[in-house]
Amino acid sequence: MKKGFRGEGNVLCVDFPNKGIVVTDEGEQVVVKNSILGQRVAFACNKARHGKFEGRLLEVVKRSDLERPQEECCPHFGICGGCTYQSIPYEKQLEIKESQVRKLISDAIGTEEEAGYEFMPIKGSPVQSEYRNKMEFTFGDEYKDGPLALGMHKRGSFYDIVTVKDCEIIDADFRLILKTTCAFFEEKHTPYFHRMSHEGYLRHLLVRKAVKTGEILIDLVTTTAMDANEEAILLDEYRDTIVSLSSEGKIKGTLKGLLHTKNDSIADVVKDEGTEVLFGEAFFYEELMGLRFQISPFSFFQTNSLGAEVLYETARDFIREAYQKENPEKMQGATLFDLYSGTGTIAQMMAPACKHVVGVEIIEEAVEAAKENAKLNNLENCEFLAGDVLKVLDEIKDKPDFIILDPPRDGIHPKALEKIIDYGVDSMIYISCKPTSLARDLEVLTARGYRVQKVVCVDMFPNTYHVETVVLMSRDGERQ
Repeated sequence: MKKGFRGEGNVLCVDFPNKGIVVTDEGEQVVVKNSILGQRVAFACNKARHGKFEGRLLEVVKRSDLERPQEECCPHFGICGGCTYQSIPYEKQLEIKESQVRKLISDAIGTEEEAGYEFMPIKGSPVQSEYRNKMEFTFGDEYKDGPLALGMHKRGSFYDIVTVKDCEIIDADFRLILKTTCAFFEEKHTPYFHRMSHEGYLRHLLVRKAVKTGEILIDLVTTTAMDANEEAILLDEYRDTIVSLSSEGKIKGTLKGLLHTKNDSIADVVKDEGTEVLFGEAFFYEELMGLRFQISPFSFFQTNSLGAEVLYETARDFIREAYQKENPEKMQGATLFDLYSGTGTIAQMMAPACKHVVGVEIIEEAVEAAKENAKLNNLENCEFLAGDVLKVLDEIKDKPDFIILDPPRDGIHPKALEKIIDYGVDSMIYISCKPTSLARDLEVLTARGYRVQKVVCVDMFPNTYHVETVVLMSRDGERQ
């Protein structure tokens, strides 16, 4: 097989995250992303090196027996770049995710029998549709020089955008806000930001909605390419249009705030280079497990609120098990480190059961939000520090009795991991949003004297290939 080769094959298995192993009729294997076990697919080989091949999915020639009929799926399925597993019944999605993580963990540290840990059954999301509390939509066009689009990237394309007006992982308020915004700016003939020429005005629409409180925060992200007076008139009209959705009762939630963020960065990301409030407040509130959290446009917060409760309850149960099995009083006097703490959600969940909680997070805005949330929840034993975990650990005088790790997708910096290990705590919990990074870090942790006790997957992202994993570890000789 050579680069440029086009062929067909059957999907033999799928490795995390979405790497379909396709076997051609000639017996050669090629990795084709976004394919599903049991499908027959057509592909174009775009990488051939050292006898390993990768291909781009061209067409699903035959659907898998695992899949539901196309008419039962979201109308954007297969066109939009998200929701790879949307056509698979939910229970089967859970099976696939659990088996993928199980394989990664066993390849890294050994099987349950070999390493002596328990791999618990995966925990599903309480809801499988309309579960997202945050979406970042992109302005563009669905095809070159086409009408204005607002939504998600088309599968396999960096430029084309699909207006996901019937998206099934967001609720009706999200969909109405998206359609209203797209129609407004299309009528005004407002140019979008072209990712090749770096010209244009409209970039992204960020929408957040709390599940428990129903409060909505909207942020329009643009460049500074428009004349100031012209922009002021346009934004005033847009504000009135969005506010009318609330005042006329067209949206079920409560519009908490409408913001405008400037972003002239070349990168295709939502970046805050100055934000103004067009209406209301620059934050909203969400509630989890009896606690209340103030969330700003760019604060990290789990995108599935009900699923987050399952995730955090699992982590809390693991901590209680680690402490309370033999010494229930020990936890009350414990100092807990919550590393990569975000807005301090986990730290605050654990604060009532501990003496002192220290959260470390590199994003300063998230740290300030964590401090405000601790005050909001009347928690006086929480301390939140801004900075890179690698550097901040050298500055903390306290020594932890327990550590919770919830790093970003790339996992923990090797030097930071060594410092964490050097604390020598009896127990740790690792919460991972990327199983491949988790498996890599577990290899280091087990080589340095820690043993995995329990592993459980928690599905926060139905219809996608993403999954969270929670791992309880103890120092060798401290097995529970």
